[in-house]
Amino acid sequence: MAYTVLVADDDRAIRESLGRALELEGYRVVGVDDGVQALTRARREAFDVLVLDVMMPGLDGLGVCRVLRADGSRVPVLMLTARVETPDRVLGLDAGADDYLPKPFELDELLARLRALLRRAAPPDGEREPSLSVGDLRLDPAARRVWWAATELTLTKTEFDLLELLMRNAGVVLEHTQVYERIWGYDFGVDSKNLAVYIGYVRRKLAAAGAPPVIRTIRGVGYTVRRS
Repeated sequence: MAYTVLVADDDRAIRESLGRALELEGYRVVGVDDGVQALTRARREAFDVLVLDVMMPGLDGLGVCRVLRADGSRVPVLMLTARVETPDRVLGLDAGADDYLPKPFELDELLARLRALLRRAAPPDGEREPSLSVGDLRLDPAARRVWWAATELTLTKTEFDLLELLMRNAGVVLEHTQVYERIWGYDFGVDSKNLAVYIGYVRRKLAAAGAPPVIRTIRGVGYTVRRS
């Protein structure tokens, strides 16, 4: 299986040379040159690992990592930086990064670190979870794939986690606070529209695949998944 890597670095030479090297190793690479683009792509697409430069214009790598972790994303993150002091490494790890590699780096070391991150993110052998099904809606937690009947849906990390949570509790009404705490790690408050926005994203993708309304809104309480 080809892993998909997001490489974010405002240094074009580093970004392109690293991209070419990763592609030669069999990775599918998406390259961006600033933190805003990195955050946008990481929220919209499923990546197996992120390689983020710490110092980027607009939004730096630390900021990208903090926002993704606040979103509930567990995608492995390798930080690249010219700063080698211990306090700088601590900042990166505290922001939610999984590993930290100072520049200049040896390609072999970066590849080894990526392999280690991907191994840690993979489920242990023999512990593959069974698929979840609600009518014609099927979700494979281990492969992180979703289908309506024969049509496969393309979901972001947060969208997948949200649908998985609802399907694991099919028929049960999950309150807003429960969903926020399970997906994002904390409650955004009664005025937040974040959950409703993501529910809307998932509903639109299900509808585009031909599914009827399987995610139900229980006004004033929360959401549930039920057979239509």
